[in-house]
Amino acid sequence: MEWLSAENIVAVGTAVLGVGASIVMVWYERRVPRRKRIGYRVQMDNPIGDDVRSGRANVRLGLFDADMDDATLVLLRVENDGSQSIDRDDYTGPEPHGLTAVFTDRTIRGVSVTQPTDIDHLMDHFTAQRGFGYEGNRLRVPRVPLNPGDHYKLLVLLSGGDVGAEIRLRGGIRDGEVHPNRSATPDDKSPVFSLQARIFTGLLTLSVLALAGIVVFRDGNPIECEQGELTVIGSTAFEPVITTLAQQYERKCAGAEIDVQTRGSEAGVAELAALADRSKSDARSVVAFSDGPLGDRLGLKGKKVALSVFTLAVNDGVDVGPKGLTVGQVRDIYEGRYKRWGEVLKGADPATAELPIVLVSRSDSSGTRQVFQDRVLGEWERAQSTSLDCRPPAGAVTAVTRCELASTGDVLDKIAEQPGAIGYSELGVAAKHQGLRPVPLDGDRANVDEIERGDSAYPYRDIEYAYTYGTAAGDSLTAGFLAYLDKEGSQQVIRTQGHLPCGTPVGLRLCG
Repeated sequence: MEWLSAENIVAVGTAVLGVGASIVMVWYERRVPRRKRIGYRVQMDNPIGDDVRSGRANVRLGLFDADMDDATLVLLRVENDGSQSIDRDDYTGPEPHGLTAVFTDRTIRGVSVTQPTDIDHLMDHFTAQRGFGYEGNRLRVPRVPLNPGDHYKLLVLLSGGDVGAEIRLRGGIRDGEVHPNRSATPDDKSPVFSLQARIFTGLLTLSVLALAGIVVFRDGNPIECEQGELTVIGSTAFEPVITTLAQQYERKCAGAEIDVQTRGSEAGVAELAALADRSKSDARSVVAFSDGPLGDRLGLKGKKVALSVFTLAVNDGVDVGPKGLTVGQVRDIYEGRYKRWGEVLKGADPATAELPIVLVSRSDSSGTRQVFQDRVLGEWERAQSTSLDCRPPAGAVTAVTRCELASTGDVLDKIAEQPGAIGYSELGVAAKHQGLRPVPLDGDRANVDEIERGDSAYPYRDIEYAYTYGTAAGDSLTAGFLAYLDKEGSQQVIRTQGHLPCGTPVGLRLCG
């Protein structure tokens, strides 16, 4: 029979194994809810002898002097081992700090904080102002935001007590838990798989490799790869996603060259439409990304890629409180009705109240600005542009200061630099920026998880589109890259950058 070929047999076998694995995972997921989890484990608890004299912790905490004949050194690892990100607000304790490490019968003499080099921003939270400190046998750990897989380590010098005495990490997480993990030293070997697990893993691996080999040698090119040149233009807010996926595609597919040139949604869509008028052939090798729908009126074809969430942000010196601003207040601010923050934030401290309001806006070619006007203001920004450097004039403030900048990064840098500044940005980029704080609207936070669950009516969001001239040819790099956006790995990149992929079941509903 024609269907009884080697590749079909392997494909069917792989499918059967995959279905079996899916059933097992569904069974597991139904019994193990996905929760926010912070795990901790003691990776080292050693005596360090009577040669230890006074010293100083090399990170954050200061001097200590003591008789250290009975000194011990503990390495405590704290990690997000759950499937959801943990924000500062997820810590539920009444204290300013988030967690408390208790070292039974021992006294803390000094602490050093270490972490992987790729998450240096975690160190900014380990300050006395955020509750970091120790007293007696208790170590106060700040409210550190952790993405899934993130971790930090606390190297603690102690005296008194015995090696191996109980060490506990106390605290609470909203919709989650703090729990001990299996204690492991850096030299521990990973547990050995059971025989059944090794057999199953081996069979599945061999089947997948065999199927991949058949496809590669039959077609001569890896799955979903196309060659050629492609230019991607448009949204600066979506640029981190585009750049990451373009680099991944180029590494995966030899002969593919993708040039990313983001200058704003409206500018990108207009550029593609103008190129199509000059050269339809050249236009077919360009994709323009847009925050919100822009290209349909220009005869371009749009593909819904993700639900993008945006946020207003203020300089860190402006405290708008946990409820943020109302949409009405935001509209009044951008109409120019208020000149100082004290007119908006009743009861603000004098220093904040006297701060002039500085509106840091995007140019009119920005999709982020267009979404802000459509979804929040309901009209154009009425306040006139009055400054090139986003600085209020010296002396009496007679009008609100407003400036326009070219990119998301420029806006965030200026907000963090200028006291009293307020502006807007894509959420994922803003969340990683220092010196500013997001602004909730009508009490709803710019939070992807809450929007995904349907718990939030947060308004500042819209669909990210990928526009092409006509339908891309099936064997073109344009079609290959657009198809790559729908792959599971690409959707994970989109998700980790703070967007909701339209290709998921929840995304289909939200993007609809």
